[in-house]
Amino acid sequence: MRVPPLSGPLQRRACLLGGAALAFGLAGCTSTDRAQPYDNTEWLQSGANRIANLALRDNLQSVRRVQLSLYRRNPREWRKWCASADEAIQRTWTSISENQPLPQLQGAYGVDAIRLAFETTPKPFQGDRVAALVVGWAALLKQANGDTWEQNMLDGVSAENSFRAARNFEISLWLIGSRTGPDGQPVLLATEISERGRNLLVDRELSKVVARLDLLAAQADEKYRRAALDFGQNWFLGSLGPFFAMVPKQ
Repeated sequence: MRVPPLSGPLQRRACLLGGAALAFGLAGCTSTDRAQPYDNTEWLQSGANRIANLALRDNLQSVRRVQLSLYRRNPREWRKWCASADEAIQRTWTSISENQPLPQLQGAYGVDAIRLAFETTPKPFQGDRVAALVVGWAALLKQANGDTWEQNMLDGVSAENSFRAARNFEISLWLIGSRTGPDGQPVLLATEISERGRNLLVDRELSKVVARLDLLAAQADEKYRRAALDFGQNWFLGSLGPFFAMVPKQ
């Protein structure tokens, strides 16, 4: 059956909609380094869940960069239990993803693992201090994300845990720069100062983590307040919107 031609206004509207669809289609095909393909789990996530999951992904990437940077300046740490820094990184993240605590941490988790990484007295920690930090940081990030690695609509960010995690990351950064051993030497070297300049990767990446956690905490605090406002706005517009639409515009 032949489709009848559109009238003038309808034809113009169709052209506009077609142009908009083409523009959005082209924009949707544009790829970036941060783009990810859709998967089935996203249908179970709200916009807030998606933002929280992306923030967790970026925070974990920052922690990985910090781990590699600390290993480069403190090779004695990975040598305590691995043949290379890459092996130490792999074994650390395997233990995190599979929820299998590292034996050298003696059950320490979260903040306790971070404390252990800087323990110098009365009995210095003999294990990998960098791995202890990473395990502790990962636990804090998971707790802030609703104690899950991937949120859905049944989960949510804990504002209190996010705020506490941000403060613990700040304390960790301060301890990395200030804690020394009995010999007066830094427990962990982080900042590199050489003829090439200063390498502040650890400071930069941990500061990013703090900023993301603070933003998530603020968003979680705002969620319930906005829920009441959104309900009121939707009710008001849904009930009175048709009447306002009938009022002639000047």
